[in-house]
Amino acid sequence: MIFVRHGQSEFNVAFGLTRQDPGIEDPGITATGARQIAITRDFLADHPIKTLVVSPYRRTLQTARILREALAVNVEIEPLVREHKHFSCDIGTPASRLNHQWPDFNFQDLPEQWWPEAHETDDLVRQRAQEFLSKYQDRADWAQIAVVSHWGFIRGICGLEVGNGTVVRIDRGAIGEVVHIPDPC
Repeated sequence: MIFVRHGQSEFNVAFGLTRQDPGIEDPGITATGARQIAITRDFLADHPIKTLVVSPYRRTLQTARILREALAVNVEIEPLVREHKHFSCDIGTPASRLNHQWPDFNFQDLPEQWWPEAHETDDLVRQRAQEFLSKYQDRADWAQIAVVSHWGFIRGICGLEVGNGTVVRIDRGAIGEVVHIPDPC
């Protein structure tokens, strides 16, 4: 299974400058983030990806839309792969609004509020990662799935802390290996 961290977000830029939460809820990706994902999309074009499993945040939906430009894939919205709830950027958009804003994605099974109210501990994120692994473990198409996710969830599932647009291959035992880092944009 492949994991892709979303492209650089508006939050990433603001937080990187101040190291303080800028109060941006559910931010989108920047032009740099879009370029990072275009590079990652080109890398993935030769991989047998058939399904994108996507976190419901705006930055991951935008990332998935760019990836889908070159990949003939099904898209599954999966709140288990959401970000570690810690900052304002981890406050999501209600499912009814997502359904209206993103008509090319299916949010039918997504709860109206799919993100937690309270801060998540690292242990809670690791538990959620284990729940995801249990849910997807026996899928015959494991090697044909790319998960569009976040720094905190990727760290929770395999222990790696990766930059925006990075691709990590994860085996069924949750051992991760970085296989692509987009060139700096």
